[in-house]
Amino acid sequence: MLESLKVPADLDKEFLYATFLYTLEGAKNLRQENQIVGSLAINPLQLTLYLVNEHMFYLYSHPDKTQADLAKDPAYQQFLGSVSLDKYFTNEHLAFHMGSFASRFNPSISTMNLYLNFILGMLSRYKNNDPKETLIVDILNKGFQMAKCVSSLLENGFETEAFSTWRTLHENECILQVIVKYGQPVIESYLKHMKYGMAFRGALATKEETDATFIEIKEGMRQVDLKSKDMKRFIEYGWLLGVPNVMQMEGFKFNFRDGVERVAGLNNYSKVYEMSSEIAHSSPLLIYSRKNYFYLITILNLYESFFRIEKIFSSLYMSTVVKEEQERYVKLRNLYYGELLAIYDYEKKRFAALTSSGKKNELPPQDPGSGSDD
Repeated sequence: MLESLKVPADLDKEFLYATFLYTLEGAKNLRQENQIVGSLAINPLQLTLYLVNEHMFYLYSHPDKTQADLAKDPAYQQFLGSVSLDKYFTNEHLAFHMGSFASRFNPSISTMNLYLNFILGMLSRYKNNDPKETLIVDILNKGFQMAKCVSSLLENGFETEAFSTWRTLHENECILQVIVKYGQPVIESYLKHMKYGMAFRGALATKEETDATFIEIKEGMRQVDLKSKDMKRFIEYGWLLGVPNVMQMEGFKFNFRDGVERVAGLNNYSKVYEMSSEIAHSSPLLIYSRKNYFYLITILNLYESFFRIEKIFSSLYMSTVVKEEQERYVKLRNLYYGELLAIYDYEKKRFAALTSSGKKNELPPQDPGSGSDD
């Protein structure tokens, strides 16, 4: 087990195994004393992870102690076993749960997670973190990671936090849509403004390079009649100038809602984006939110964002892998994409029922394992 977990080779495995057995004996005593604990089975993998990490941290934080000395100290073994057991039972079995409307076993969550895990696994095979060559892959990766984060927050009862996180996912997908639609000129503009951002934060290699970049920034601002106070906006959104005739677009401004979102063709989300921003900024909407409402509005927007990003991923993936991999993805898509659409339709009907007149306080039905009592 320790080898499969890639535990550092220099850890005393005999001591860890002896402590593991000692801890199991301690668990028997706890079970006799506590009826709730007595009913709980022990997951040996999770308990081992607590033991290993506690031991590693103790060694790191006590450089004057050696493993040989600690292995001979019964008090240390007792301490290590006691702390690991406390954390195991409290964090894995007796943890406080917020109460959620969908557990990880609910198809609304489990189907999305399955699809996200598959896609993220496929993306891990691609070259990454080289913006000049991998910008689209990197944005896709971050988008699907954000989608998984939203899903995780929902299954753990953090509906408003999930909704505010969707806001970042939406920003990601809008940038992706613009870059994919307009191609290389926009990519080059985006990379240029990444450098401007680094200069603004003092992250370039030399003062000379920083000074030269600021001269370039000011010249770019002058060309579009922006003032000094607009520098940060120009750095963040000026890359949109790579879009043909963007300055002639009706209502265009150098910001997200009237810039990136509008150019991406997703400005119909401006109202829900504004609501998500209020949540993110800890307004009264966050403090006195209705969990059922924010669960449904978040999962609907999560699915809609996912459908758009998956379409871009699918096009990229199918054009870059061999026939066998294409067939594997088509098989998965045929099996689960239809289920995702059916789930989205179901959740949409629940949201409509919740928000229709006379049903404002109706809760969506909870599923087994959600633990919600809200």
